[in-house]
Amino acid sequence: MEVKFSSWVLIFLLCNLTFSTISAFRLSRSQPTERISGSAGDVLEDNPVGRLKVFVYELPSKYNKKILQKDPRCLTHMFAAEIYMQRFLLSSPVRTLNPEEADWFYVPVYTTCDLTPNGLPLPFKSPRMMRSAIQLIASNWPYWNRTEGADHFFVVPHDFGACFHYQEEKAIGRGILTLLQRATLVQTFGQRNHVCLKEGSITVPPYAPPQKMQSHLIPEKTPRSIFVYFRGLFYDVGNDPEGGYYARGARAAVWENFKDNPLFDISTEHPTTYYEDMQRAIFCLCPLGWAPWSPRLVEAVIFGCIPVIIADDIVLPFADAIPWEEIGVFVDEKDVPYLDTILTSIPPEVILRKQRLLANPSMKQAMLFPQPAQPGDAFHQVLNGLARKLPHERSVYLRPGEKMLNWTAGPVADLKPW
Repeated sequence: MEVKFSSWVLIFLLCNLTFSTISAFRLSRSQPTERISGSAGDVLEDNPVGRLKVFVYELPSKYNKKILQKDPRCLTHMFAAEIYMQRFLLSSPVRTLNPEEADWFYVPVYTTCDLTPNGLPLPFKSPRMMRSAIQLIASNWPYWNRTEGADHFFVVPHDFGACFHYQEEKAIGRGILTLLQRATLVQTFGQRNHVCLKEGSITVPPYAPPQKMQSHLIPEKTPRSIFVYFRGLFYDVGNDPEGGYYARGARAAVWENFKDNPLFDISTEHPTTYYEDMQRAIFCLCPLGWAPWSPRLVEAVIFGCIPVIIADDIVLPFADAIPWEEIGVFVDEKDVPYLDTILTSIPPEVILRKQRLLANPSMKQAMLFPQPAQPGDAFHQVLNGLARKLPHERSVYLRPGEKMLNWTAGPVADLKPW
């Protein structure tokens, strides 16, 4: 291990990557970058304006604004995309006030803005809230009933999306809320062959505050002297006292195998220098927790730290636009004990290319929900995803009187009025 450590000193000196995003972070002229090649780069830089029109339902404030007023913490929570998406669309050039010319209909419901004192979301009211909102628009506008939601989209950034539960087993047992089965879901959760990810969903990054990250920038010439970096839980004793279930044991394996490895800077402590430390690291671990995704993925991309993604079958944000295989490293959960060998075996030229791609401003911009919105940001990537689904197939439009959704399906508690 000492030989490996010494051989990486030279790489540490080479790998002093800087970071930038359009308008939010400045890019030095001397910063080496690499344009994303092929269709991924073209899709990433698409401009959705002029390619679709979105009608935003005006719902009573109890579904959104009043909920936020009760708890302003929702503005900075990792689930805040549901709030900022509404704000963006209200002033976006794709918005239309004429529903007859709309391609898509957006229903602004803040289903994750119900937080515990510790800031954890409580999803138990979410199904009733969502059902109530859908019943309202179905009763007052004709557009839901003509497709039963097939031309509507919802932002559902819960741990397991529209399954509305933070524990996977219970989320799977619930399944996606029946009334959302035909709608397009914009969600942070993404895992292949999972009941909580329906075909056609748009997977987005969790919210990470752009201004906060900008305030922690360090000098661009700072060398990357940390090989592997991670801060977070390895065990969740409170919710998984016997161990092995949380993160499917992957985080526990990281700790047990590498807590004493000098190449690994890992800890449960979350220092005030967390963002600065990520900018000094070559690799940042992005393991699954209770869900496969976390804000670490966004932070790693923004700070130019190569994300090491440990989450089997994960569906990553904007996967048709961002070449995750080229910028990240994927490690199967079963291979966590071999992380040191896997990472030290990556040739320096491969690492440097990943860093040049990470330095591309378009890559970083696509991971952020900035205020105000900027070209190519996560808002625009969502619109790009919606635009690529157009025109709607004729099959989405129902015959008069035709019904496909069962309004009385689901747990009894979900059917109670909200």
